[in-house]
Amino acid sequence: MKKILRGVLVLCVLAFIAFVVFYFWASSPTQSQEDYAQMITYDYKPVITHDSIYSIVTYNIGYLSGMTNNRPVDRTKAFLESNMNLVLDQFELSDPDIIVFQEIDYDATRSYSVNQQDEIAKLGYPYAAKAINWDKHYVPFPYWPLKTNFGKVISGQSVLSKYPLSDHERIVLSRVGDNPFYRDAFYLDRLAQVVTVNLDGREVKVINVHLEAFDKPTRAVHTDAVLKLYRQYAKDYPTILIGDFNSDPEFETPTINKILSQTDIGNAAYTLDNHANTFDTADPFKRIDFIFYSKNTIDYVDGRVINSFAQASDHLPVEMRFRLK
Repeated sequence: MKKILRGVLVLCVLAFIAFVVFYFWASSPTQSQEDYAQMITYDYKPVITHDSIYSIVTYNIGYLSGMTNNRPVDRTKAFLESNMNLVLDQFELSDPDIIVFQEIDYDATRSYSVNQQDEIAKLGYPYAAKAINWDKHYVPFPYWPLKTNFGKVISGQSVLSKYPLSDHERIVLSRVGDNPFYRDAFYLDRLAQVVTVNLDGREVKVINVHLEAFDKPTRAVHTDAVLKLYRQYAKDYPTILIGDFNSDPEFETPTINKILSQTDIGNAAYTLDNHANTFDTADPFKRIDFIFYSKNTIDYVDGRVINSFAQASDHLPVEMRFRLK
């Protein structure tokens, strides 16, 4: 009997050690910190078809998982390739000058290790800024069944442009304070990605954000931080604050109202009577993706939520066309 108990105890100790080793390996990064913010130049020639009107799109691409995002389902490679082809076709039609992404995968098991930024850049976007915000050897989510775990994840936020980019910054926003340690170890960084776009000799600041989704107090802190960042740049540059703010104006005490209430900040494809919802794509019921701009330096031409991207992601993209004053 003692031998059996000793054997069980040894097995329990070994299992615990294996779990601890797995935990620290799985939650550790695969990349060096120096690689988390990169400027990339591709050998593609941009086709610029406008005169003085520029266009910019924000798209939480949800790693092309459509309405299966964060759900415990198998995603075939063919499913993701079909969504990629839809996105490529739609961007070829809309032909924006600048595309801003959130939740774009660079090398992740869940998306079959396809570098989605590289693939979309082939449409004729020679300039890219890449900011990694999720880098783990193995993400054990969704929790069950195990075969639906994300596994290795290298993902983040990107800016693709037909115009030269410079002065790239990756600004990490505050973490959720009351996350348990085991959740926080696998949680992504929330970022403000700042880059300068040279539009025919004029420098424009683009601030690409992906704010906290699940904890409202943290999202409020993030909103204050990015609004302060916007103010810092808007004093000297035409400035666009853009991305997934994870707040709908219809929420109870919505954090997005901190920005919507600023009378000198414009808002593309949005009115009080028509929020033009962007989430989810099966039946859009929330507006959480926005393009804000400095009214004193940017002349708003028009904007829209682009419904033709269908369910390639769980978000719809937002487009703004504009002139510089």
